[in-house]
Amino acid sequence: MNIKNLLFSARAHPALRDFSLLAFRVFSGAAMLTHGYPKLQKILSGDLGFPDPIGLGPALSLYLVTFAEFACVILLILGFFTRLSTLPLIFAMFVAAFIYDGANETARELAIMYMASYTFLFFMGPGRVSIDYFITRRKAEKKT
Repeated sequence: MNIKNLLFSARAHPALRDFSLLAFRVFSGAAMLTHGYPKLQKILSGDLGFPDPIGLGPALSLYLVTFAEFACVILLILGFFTRLSTLPLIFAMFVAAFIYDGANETARELAIMYMASYTFLFFMGPGRVSIDYFITRRKAEKKT
């Protein structure tokens, strides 16, 4: 691959595409962990006070958003159940952007960026550098 093809081609080289998906999963996941980890610490300390934007109750809302922002993010970073793990994240960011943070433009913008990131990963998948890829490749090898 030469620099001209890299800079001016509309196609992504497969190795660069897979590396880019890995980097995107790791960076977007690590950024979200800075939001999910404090919520996990809150649960572990016994403090279940939390906003209740969709009427599920403060404790359940905290558990669900922590599941999305911590557990699902770990799965996303590893590339394990990638598409499935993006769904709670997309929903949580939708609620954050359009229900909870609706009046705060900066917070809403951040939630929309996260939601767009996880929507992108839902459609693109994890790439070859992921547990999902190794599992599906193994299953395909067993069938042949």
